Amino acid sequence: MTTETGNEPRRDRRFHGGAPTHLDDELARRTEAERAEAGVTDYDRNTVPAATDEPVPFDPAFDGEEQDIESVTARREANGETGANPFPPTRYAE
Repeated sequence: MTTETGNEPRRDRRFHGGAPTHLDDELARRTEAERAEAGVTDYDRNTVPAATDEPVPFDPAFDGEEQDIESVTARREANGETGANPFPPTRYAE
C-alpha cells in the first residue's frame, strides 16, 4: 500500500500496481529523440511542427482529366448530343 507521505504518489486502485503508463510515454519520447541524435532515424517526430502551408489552389485549366471532360462535353454539344439520359443503359430488352 502506498501513501502520500514521502516521494511516492497515491496510485489509482483501478489499475495494476505496476508502473504507470505515462512513464512508457516518456520512455518512448526519449528513445525517439536518442534515435534521431544517433542518426538511426531521419528526425524526431516529437519536434516536427504541424503543417501550416496553405493548400495549393486548383486550376482546372492545367488538369488533364478536367480538360478531357471539357473536350468530350464540347464534342457532344457540337454533335447535338446535349440531352441527358435519365436512365442508365440496361441489358434487358424493352
